[in-house]
Amino acid sequence: MKFKPLYYWRHETGLRQATIIAVIFFISVLTFSIIRYDSFLATYDHGLFNQVFWNSVHGKLFQSSLSSAASGASLIDRELSYPSYIHLGQHFVIDFLLWMPLYALFPSPVTLIVLQVALIVAAGIVLYFLARHYLSIPLSIMVVASYYGANGVIGPTLGNFYEHCQIPLFLFSLLLALEKQRWLVFWIFAALALGTREDTGITLFGIGAYLFFSRRYPRTGIALCVLSFSYVSLITNVVMPLFSNDNSRLYLALYFKKFVNIENPSTLQLLWAIVSQPQIIIQVFFADLESLERRIRFVLGLWLPLAFIPVFSWPAWVMSSFPLLVLLLQVENKAATSTNTRYTLSLVPVLIYAAILWWSEHPEKFKPRLHRFWMGCIGLSLLFTLTSNPNRALYFLSPYAFNPLVYQSLTEQLAHGADLKTVMEVIPPDASVSTSGYIVSHLSGRRNIIRLEVMKLRDEAGNAVDVDYALLDLWQLQQNNLKVPVDRGRVRAGVRFTDEALRNGSYGIAKVLDGVVLVQKGITSAPEVLSAWVKLRQEIEPFMKNKMQNKQKTVE
Repeated sequence: MKFKPLYYWRHETGLRQATIIAVIFFISVLTFSIIRYDSFLATYDHGLFNQVFWNSVHGKLFQSSLSSAASGASLIDRELSYPSYIHLGQHFVIDFLLWMPLYALFPSPVTLIVLQVALIVAAGIVLYFLARHYLSIPLSIMVVASYYGANGVIGPTLGNFYEHCQIPLFLFSLLLALEKQRWLVFWIFAALALGTREDTGITLFGIGAYLFFSRRYPRTGIALCVLSFSYVSLITNVVMPLFSNDNSRLYLALYFKKFVNIENPSTLQLLWAIVSQPQIIIQVFFADLESLERRIRFVLGLWLPLAFIPVFSWPAWVMSSFPLLVLLLQVENKAATSTNTRYTLSLVPVLIYAAILWWSEHPEKFKPRLHRFWMGCIGLSLLFTLTSNPNRALYFLSPYAFNPLVYQSLTEQLAHGADLKTVMEVIPPDASVSTSGYIVSHLSGRRNIIRLEVMKLRDEAGNAVDVDYALLDLWQLQQNNLKVPVDRGRVRAGVRFTDEALRNGSYGIAKVLDGVVLVQKGITSAPEVLSAWVKLRQEIEPFMKNKMQNKQKTVE
């Protein structure tokens, strides 16, 4: 099919329909995402990436004290965090350089929210052109609707900002360039896809395998496989260790510990361990019925919005098998097999592309009965998205839990968020802060910030220093609502620190408002503020003693 001029697309009905769907998605998802952020439900990683961007545009490329707090040195060796830690040792997200000029113009965590939604939406528009290369307008619109209606697309987009949000746009663009035989553009987008993070090469390897086995472009397929394998090997084994050993120590060693029993395995060692121990693969899949059921639900959730067409498409099995296997074998990372997390974004593009290829060979099967079934599948995907309350973004529409019933009204949550913002305004922009994971993103536009429980960090000179401020949200301890157990535990640790700091006089209470407590170094508490703290401290005492009370399952 020859490339059609721009004026053709301007007047095509299908493009207008696809654009309408895209606009609806953009407005809806962006609205819920902003509400989630203003409700203080954005968690630690959103703040981590915001600080990476903030430091980068201030001349400290990829540095982050929050990444340092999430490193093996901090989590395992219990070393203090430091602001000059470079995030590239955990994930090689070099493509962030593309978006830093935009962030420099609008330096805010909200900018990352808008960027994430915009990238996902833009990918859907490119997908329409990719579908139209093979399919009729009605079929192309259904493919686009499947993408925007997929739980595996909506769920991650409603969550924290992650590098994965770039993958659909780059992969759909790569595949469109492939179909148009624009080879320079193809390799540019291959490079961009690799630059999103180190393991995207696994998905590209699957695409290369398809190109080889389908005999469409065998030389290109081999070249793509070699490029992907070489890139992943080089980056993970040579480049990333220059910054830290966190990728191997925290991710490979932890998530795949069934296969490797050394502290810092390389990707090549892990690959050989998986290939040479097929019996462990069987054990991982079938030893735990609960995990097996979760994996099956995950795969079915990916197939659902496409009316299960990938089941019957051999290209789908070839292209998705490599990245899918990597996710299914992660024993200690339940998020890897959840359709509401970022990992689905490396699978959705190849599954949709395989569905397009299948429909191109069976257009006669697009009949009213199958059309209605497909629409029903998309509707079910949307329903499951709503009931699963992805990343708690729909908390005011769908209860967080049913037994016991856990529900929080929008007005109450936003009102408490306003109180948190009032207290945050007291903190100077250059002060060091320790606070809860769900508050981190709002304060992450600074050099020194860490998560509660730890109240010390290392300064630029490497000296251990106390943080200037600690911000505690004790309201969540009194509410059977949305906060996860790990934050409850850290808030309790912050309360114990406050008790000790007040006793030795190193810190004072600066402000108390609606259960929000601001602790400041080197001040004496005003009598009325201290009285408010004492009253609040008495109210939360039962929750401090019973750590298991009102405990909820974490969903991230």
